[in-house]
Amino acid sequence: MSELAVNKRAYFDYEILGTYWAGIVLFGFEVKAAKKGMVNLTGSYVVIRGEKAWLLNATISPYQAGNTPKDYDPMRSRKLLLKKAELSELIGFSSKQGLTLVPLRLYNKRNLVKVLIGVGKHKKKHDKRETIKKRDTEREVQRTLKN
Repeated sequence: MSELAVNKRAYFDYEILGTYWAGIVLFGFEVKAAKKGMVNLTGSYVVIRGEKAWLLNATISPYQAGNTPKDYDPMRSRKLLLKKAELSELIGFSSKQGLTLVPLRLYNKRNLVKVLIGVGKHKKKHDKRETIKKRDTEREVQRTLKN
């Protein structure tokens, strides 16, 4: 499995409680662009509408600007492919207060593009400060061990 895109901001803003794999419906030129790494997941999220999951605000830039359709929207809503049991679990999580569905990574798995969805709880400001402190102390430890 090769990693196509990572949503680093999601790991900083949310405490991830669980993850799910989902397929994603893309056009052919979007698949080519995704495999080239022309994807941005920052600020994107997953919404359940009816009995279907949708990925919103994910940007997939055109693979070749001259060959894409004129009415192409890089930030269009994209349908996610999930099993019924997984979808019902995600509906339960999204209905709970304070839980959000966030795309974490975009993968290439056996020539199919997959999305790793995380169920996250938004971090408070002091939690983010703790994350920054932990990261800084780990860097200092690695520097001292290296020298």
